Amino acid sequence: MADDASWVAEAMRTAVPWVSTAGIEFGEITTERAVAVLPDRSDQHNHVGGPHAAVIFGLGETASGAVGLAAFASAGAVATPLVVRSEIGYVKLARGDLRAEAILTRPAGEVLAELEGGTRPEFAVEVAITDGSGRETTRMTVVWTLRPNRAPEQAVE
Repeated sequence: MADDASWVAEAMRTAVPWVSTAGIEFGEITTERAVAVLPDRSDQHNHVGGPHAAVIFGLGETASGAVGLAAFASAGAVATPLVVRSEIGYVKLARGDLRAEAILTRPAGEVLAELEGGTRPEFAVEVAITDGSGRETTRMTVVWTLRPNRAPEQAVE
């Protein structure tokens, strides 16, 4: 069973102010899975009356970041998580509230072992986004890396 990581919701709101600005809320967060919800807001709609693509992308990327933070918080002193690339497919027009479910695709221990071994590991997070009627509207893959932190004397000014 995955460890509870409910502390991640507040950490995301603090570290990434856009999360609060957008109105993203969090459901279950563990080291393997995170759920993020975006209530429907007319000021975030596009020209066809659904949530704007940028808002949908932001919700999915935020959910992927939440599961990544939960899984790799123990590496925070030695590495910084960064997005490497993302792929998104808009399957159906979304209507209403959005729910993003992000799933870590590699065991966290495997990724951390690579980091400890001196490499810069990558890990993918698969995200499924459903709308207010429960229809899957969007699929994403967000690939992250854990970039080793530089020692202060190595940092570029």
